[in-house]
Amino acid sequence: MYLLTVVMLLIVLPLACTAIELLLLTGDVVLVGAKWLVFWAVGVRLFVAGIRQVFQPDFTAQTIFGLKDEGAFGVVREVGFGNLSMGTLGLLSLAIPGWVVPAALVGGLYYLLAGLGHARRTSRNSHEQTAMITDFLAGGLLLAFVVAQAL
Repeated sequence: MYLLTVVMLLIVLPLACTAIELLLLTGDVVLVGAKWLVFWAVGVRLFVAGIRQVFQPDFTAQTIFGLKDEGAFGVVREVGFGNLSMGTLGLLSLAIPGWVVPAALVGGLYYLLAGLGHARRTSRNSHEQTAMITDFLAGGLLLAFVVAQAL
């Protein structure tokens, strides 16, 4: 279920929304694609992850990191607050187009750094391996868009 959710939010839904918008309206494929990637990958994914981390910290602690100690739950909740904040920025970027680049920057940095954090761990379970790969994918795409906009 975790892998399916991640694939939907990082690949399927952004591509589908981009294709639909480009079929119905004219627009720059990069800008339209980035808008939908920011909405789904930064907005929806991080907002939903934040909700889960705040209200069910045991899922992230145990399933992703293999931590059984309830002492880790407070730290996971704090991460959840950050994810809720970044997710809100990503969600609002759909209504406020000027926020797409800042949301891509914040989300891209977060994903890249999270991917590096996962990569440093030598014993990753399949959930953490999925998180690491998709974090690098999302971070790379988002930051490439930011760099392209800066040039």
